[in-house]
Amino acid sequence: MTPVATIEVADIFRTAGPAYRVAHAGHLSLHQLRIMSAVEQCRTAALGGHVEACTDCGHWRIAYNSCRNRHCPKCQGAAARIWLAEREADLLPVGYFHVVFTLPAEVGAIAHQNKAIVYDLLFRAASETMQIIAADPKHLGARIGITAVLHTWGSALTHHPHIHMIVPGGGISLDGERWISARPAFLLPVRVLGALFRRLFLTRLVALYHAGRLGFFGNIAHLDERRAFLRHLSPVRKKRWVVYAKPPFAGPEAVLAYLARYTHRVAISNRRLLRFDEAGVTFRYKDYRRGGADRQQVMTLATDEFIRRFLLHALPKGFHRIRHYGLLASGTRKNNLERARHLLAVAPPPADDITSAPQPTLPPCPCCGGHMIIIEIVERRYQPRAPPAFASSPGRSAS
Repeated sequence: MTPVATIEVADIFRTAGPAYRVAHAGHLSLHQLRIMSAVEQCRTAALGGHVEACTDCGHWRIAYNSCRNRHCPKCQGAAARIWLAEREADLLPVGYFHVVFTLPAEVGAIAHQNKAIVYDLLFRAASETMQIIAADPKHLGARIGITAVLHTWGSALTHHPHIHMIVPGGGISLDGERWISARPAFLLPVRVLGALFRRLFLTRLVALYHAGRLGFFGNIAHLDERRAFLRHLSPVRKKRWVVYAKPPFAGPEAVLAYLARYTHRVAISNRRLLRFDEAGVTFRYKDYRRGGADRQQVMTLATDEFIRRFLLHALPKGFHRIRHYGLLASGTRKNNLERARHLLAVAPPPADDITSAPQPTLPPCPCCGGHMIIIEIVERRYQPRAPPAFASSPGRSAS
């Protein structure tokens, strides 16, 4: 059994991955196989690395390279820090709202077998819904900005596609002459959002079907027949589609803290794993049907089922899971933010405070806190020994 203190998704893949690949040969895509290999090899000799040494006490350590795969639980921290540094300068001195658009389960099954097309449709329908309702003079009457993040999982690793949005509490008037603020605890009516979201999404999903762009396999193969497809969607047209709006954040720092947790999250983090043994994989999850302390639950899945659920959330290659709309759309973001700050009568952030990305630095020496430098590059699949210049010095050892 892998020790609880060190258990990682990589441990599970390294131990059970070879048998899983054999058992599911022909059913795993090349993309999924590459994800498994990347997670297994991350920060190991397989990817190479470098040797660091302390300039004060001489302590040395080997640091192996990260796989940088966006599905790897160990590689998202650095990516999130770089992304957040770029976003910090975009924040406006207004309240920010968190809005969530969720697909019903009946559509989720179609989305799983048509990921690139349906996930893209989810982004477009949700963002257009927000912008159309916000521009309506009966509601806000303004152009708003949106940062949207796709999550495809529930806490138990089930397939549950939904969009998280971070939205400034207000926008630029349609004539561009003033800033219109949202009410302190209210952005837009969620029932109105849900109704328009449902209509936009289903209309376009049916259009995709008629254009022959959707595929149906396995237990939903029968939806390939037109009447079966329309029958499947019939109850979905009548039910309420969930759009959830949380209260506004307490300030820009809270927005950044939230974004740090959500933008580069993967299906399950290593810290949620509790055990990996002959019984399977045991991990913590949240049961949202419960309240209070009972919400935190523990689940054990057979190892094959755990791997299957993890791979459910492999995004199509090149698919953008973080997107910006309205005032924050990439092509016009700079001009829109300058206009918004002018209308809000606030100064732009000082040029010195705007950094494209934090410069990478080596962690300090764990022995004396001294400065670490790179003294050797390690090639792939090579396990270095103690550097001669440091190995002969008394009191110096590898980490």
